[in-house]
Amino acid sequence: MHRDTVVELWPKGAPEAVGDLELDRPRLTIHLPEAEVATGAGVIVNPGGGYRKLAADHEGLQVARWLNRRGIAAFVLRYRLGERYHSDVSLLDGLRAVRLVRHRAVEFGIAASRIGMLGFSAGGHLCVAVGTRWDAGDDVAADPVERASSRPDFLVAVYAVTNGILRGRKADEYTPADVRVDDTTPPTFLVHTHEDGIVPASQSTLFYDALLKAGVQAELHIYGFGEHGTGINPGDPDFREWPQLMLNWLRRCGFLTGKQRRAVTGRVTRNGEPMGMAWVTFVPLDPNAPPARARASSGVEGRFEIPASHGIVPGPHRVEVHHVSEEFANPDTGRYTLADAVSYDLGVVEVGCAPLRLDVS
Repeated sequence: MHRDTVVELWPKGAPEAVGDLELDRPRLTIHLPEAEVATGAGVIVNPGGGYRKLAADHEGLQVARWLNRRGIAAFVLRYRLGERYHSDVSLLDGLRAVRLVRHRAVEFGIAASRIGMLGFSAGGHLCVAVGTRWDAGDDVAADPVERASSRPDFLVAVYAVTNGILRGRKADEYTPADVRVDDTTPPTFLVHTHEDGIVPASQSTLFYDALLKAGVQAELHIYGFGEHGTGINPGDPDFREWPQLMLNWLRRCGFLTGKQRRAVTGRVTRNGEPMGMAWVTFVPLDPNAPPARARASSGVEGRFEIPASHGIVPGPHRVEVHHVSEEFANPDTGRYTLADAVSYDLGVVEVGCAPLRLDVS
């Protein structure tokens, strides 16, 4: 497949289409990474534009190129727009996009269980709408695409509208998504700016609070400076860091590798004795595998345990130990127990399923 292939979501005509113009035929532009850097992850990208236009360059193509350079397949969605179509029709396009990418995952070289959706502004609203209104697919559908689940495995919402009623603008189009969050909502990464005068940052905190209440993994970044609608914004030395933070989060969640995570247990000491409080950090040599860390203390004889959900992919890791206190119970004296924190680099260790015995000096 050519790296920039365009496919229609419904080659025989989209449901609820009011004509047969280009605007009536939603599509995906497929951007695949080079094979040597591919991670097996895929992201559907929804450009913003207020459900009236599509910011296809700086919130579409350029995002896809950034993702491709990091080994992530990208699929830029051209969804139907108002006033010709209501956002509920755009939602049909978003749901279909997830189904189509999942149905053709092998062809695209990605894992069907590592498909996310990233959206900006109105495209961010579409992203959270898909993430809260998905279904498992129709097992008996004549169209095989419709048999696939429309649930994204993760969401990335950038200065997104999440509740038009509380925003106070276009409430009929920006239907509330925060009120539909439950424990099946995909893990979500949220980005906003304090200075956004079009979509206030409270739209992101609404969704984050709902995720927190539902027990869904989430990460939220609100930058102090920056206007609305800037995409990756290479011109802002602070805001342009959000894609890397997103990549860190995807890695930490395990979305950049298909390998199974394992629990890690062990004991860490200094010259054979447990430290008051210390952190043990495992940094994998594989740049796509998740890092892991645990806190140990003399209160538990230096033992540590990391569950599989937050664990490692077996393989070589650089192991660090950070000794931060000689106390573990935080007494009320407020006295210092160290001149400063001390860090130890234990070098590269093959980390697997066996308990670890780590000692520093």
